[in-house]
Amino acid sequence: MNYRIKDPNLAEEGKKKIDWAQVHMPVLFNLKKKLRVNSPLKGVKIAGCLHVTKETGVLIRTLHDLGADLSWCGCNPLSTQDDVAAALVDEGTSIFASRGVSNEQYYDDIRSTMRIKPNVTIDDGADLTVEMHSSSGNLTEVYGGTEETTTGVIRLRAMEKNGQLKYPIMAVNDAETKHDFDNFYGTGQSALDGIIRATNILISGKNVVVSGYGHVGKGIARRAAGLGANVTITEIDPIAALKAKLDGFSVLPMSSAAMTGDLFITTTGCKDVIREEHFLQMKDGSILANAGHFNVEISVDALKSNSRLVKQINENTTEYELKRGNKLYLIGEGRLVNLVAAEGHPSEVMDMSFANQLLSSIKLIQSKGSLLPLVYEIERSQDQEIARAKLESMDINIDTLTEDQETYLTGFSIGT
Repeated sequence: MNYRIKDPNLAEEGKKKIDWAQVHMPVLFNLKKKLRVNSPLKGVKIAGCLHVTKETGVLIRTLHDLGADLSWCGCNPLSTQDDVAAALVDEGTSIFASRGVSNEQYYDDIRSTMRIKPNVTIDDGADLTVEMHSSSGNLTEVYGGTEETTTGVIRLRAMEKNGQLKYPIMAVNDAETKHDFDNFYGTGQSALDGIIRATNILISGKNVVVSGYGHVGKGIARRAAGLGANVTITEIDPIAALKAKLDGFSVLPMSSAAMTGDLFITTTGCKDVIREEHFLQMKDGSILANAGHFNVEISVDALKSNSRLVKQINENTTEYELKRGNKLYLIGEGRLVNLVAAEGHPSEVMDMSFANQLLSSIKLIQSKGSLLPLVYEIERSQDQEIARAKLESMDINIDTLTEDQETYLTGFSIGT
């Protein structure tokens, strides 16, 4: 078995973390028990490029127990939990990941993962999928792939639009049981967790500027407000901006918000959201964090070029003293703050996201050869199956339609 990790001796600590997460991921665990009878992934080769965390460890165990042959890498240079990587190698999975890799090593790990010649790719951010398409290898054995996050879906839809997508993709991110929970509740909690761990600041009373009011931005804004912050939203979409205003938040362009903010959190998936002119307007002591997938939302190069002194405050916080004397603080090099400075989303919310990954992978296998190379939405029946299973794990019962109600909702003859 080939692998590249930091330290195999960390395996026992990693296993404890995965075991903990597994207890809090009942939907995935119960799906595994239900599906194991038929071994739906037996002999299927899967290449994964997801954050190597304890929750991903539960997904990998599940795929392995259902018969898959796996090879895996991290999807962010700073998100790998090295003890989890060691545990997964010890349990028989080829892992190519460690925290703090260079950009060159990051892509070497992706290419190492690709050597399995996968039938299915599981991706987060689309780096693996794009690299698969860029390689000279034959993609005829690839049944399809899945994509975990908003940024990745945007990239893959662009590939589809340009006629460059060569195999079908299931847009896991766009499932309701993913983005309405993982993006909103998961990032809302874990992004602020990362910021607090990195700085130990008091959120209450701070002027918090959230860039973007999509699912992630909404979750962070709500959590920050709940902790007593004064929240301002910056947006380019008039509909999203209007929603933010009617939800009770201030709405300003970044050029105005930059002058009053204490803490800035980007969530847009776009580059250069906070850039040179904004840095020059910021108050002394302002803190910068990113919750988008790639480290392009905060213009780190512009921050460096406008600084006369750069100092590492702790493992995850860097002080930039601007040439005019003001000090700004960047968390986690501008990478995903919830995974760089904390442990990522809670296991309970990743339970639904990874249940979607599992069921989408099985659907691709069952549909091999019959799907066009397009980006596909998750079927509502899958969303409802996962939501119902989650409710059952929480001992929550809901109503069902009567026969008369079903007739009424599917008919048209009854009016006023």
